[in-house]
Amino acid sequence: MRTLLLLLAGAMLAPAPMAAAQTAAAELPSPERRQTLLFEAARGGRADLVPGLVRLGADPNARDSRGFTPAILAAYNGQAAALEALIAAGADPCLADGGQGNTAQMGVAFKGDDAIAARLLKAGCDVNARNKAGQTALMMAALFGRTQQVEMLLAAGADPAIADATGRTAASVAAAQGNSALATRLAPR
Repeated sequence: MRTLLLLLAGAMLAPAPMAAAQTAAAELPSPERRQTLLFEAARGGRADLVPGLVRLGADPNARDSRGFTPAILAAYNGQAAALEALIAAGADPCLADGGQGNTAQMGVAFKGDDAIAARLLKAGCDVNARNKAGQTALMMAALFGRTQQVEMLLAAGADPAIADATGRTAASVAAAQGNSALATRLAPR
């Protein structure tokens, strides 16, 4: 009997549902902190945190202080699962950064992660997107000798004849790096 009374007293003293909801909301990180946590989750590969942070209001297409989106951060840092979680949560993997205009596809050409490069191509982004210097992902892949990515980009419709703001093409970029085989592969036909 005493146990029953204690249970009833506890139920009567428990916060009302509205008060419990207000207490839970007060315990959440601020919206700014939730956004920062999403950037950190993307960079660090915490795919498990992405859906909850987005549900709590973090924007999967926001840019951090350097202009990078969560998808760019995940791709650049080789975090395939985080990239996939971001795309599933509504992130646009085609957005360029807010600084130089580089895309996630360009970032992976620099880093060399072929699996992420393939996933980004599957997302249907413009394979000939240009940054502010007029460079494409194909040019970046040529610059760093990413032969497999060059082939993937060409298969997806990348145009090797595009020239950047200084007049360089993917073939001339490869040639300048001493990669004659790649320069030949990319030469206009």
